[in-house]
Amino acid sequence: MIRRLVPAIALLALVLLTAAQSNPPITRTVAGQVLTSKDTPAVRLEFDKAFKYVGAQSFVLYGVANAEQHFFVDADKDGRMKRFFWVQFEGYLPTNTNSYNYKSPKIVNAGGFDFFADVYPRSLKGDLGRPDSDGNRARAFLSAKGLKMIGTEFISQRLVHMVDQAKRNELMIIYIEDLSESGLTAADLIEGGSARARWPEISQGLLDRALKNMKVSKM
Repeated sequence: MIRRLVPAIALLALVLLTAAQSNPPITRTVAGQVLTSKDTPAVRLEFDKAFKYVGAQSFVLYGVANAEQHFFVDADKDGRMKRFFWVQFEGYLPTNTNSYNYKSPKIVNAGGFDFFADVYPRSLKGDLGRPDSDGNRARAFLSAKGLKMIGTEFISQRLVHMVDQAKRNELMIIYIEDLSESGLTAADLIEGGSARARWPEISQGLLDRALKNMKVSKM
């Protein structure tokens, strides 16, 4: 995993260095297990005590949106993460007229907030996309903290709440679990994979655990 990320992290470091002056401030606060946002949206997120808060970062994503990321991880003494929460507050800049357009057919409610709910099997093998993507920035941040996934295969539950009617601001919560102990790979779980028949049960279990390990409430 680390060998694959080195070129991306090196390029990302250059991007971050040149953009440092324009990075937006971090406006949300964390006390213990509780992440508080006073606006956009006004929300309180409380995570199970098994998850340790490891910090936050903010940046301008692709030159069009402000993004603020926070991370709560469940890792062993060697920094190997078996599961973690990645919370992202994101909103388009006033210099554009873009809007978010999610098409997920599944919506879940947590604490009075409606979230689009998507779940995916993922692998760190192969192309990880643009080095300045929010995903690669998240991986670089965690790596800099001495944290890494146990293996290369994982499952990811994404929950996205549209903050405003214009759909220009979002709250995204991503819950990730490593697949190492299951003996499965992402390829096993995709369409045509050897364990695809188990996917409905596995994906529902992931959503249930994501919701069980955090409490969402309105401010």
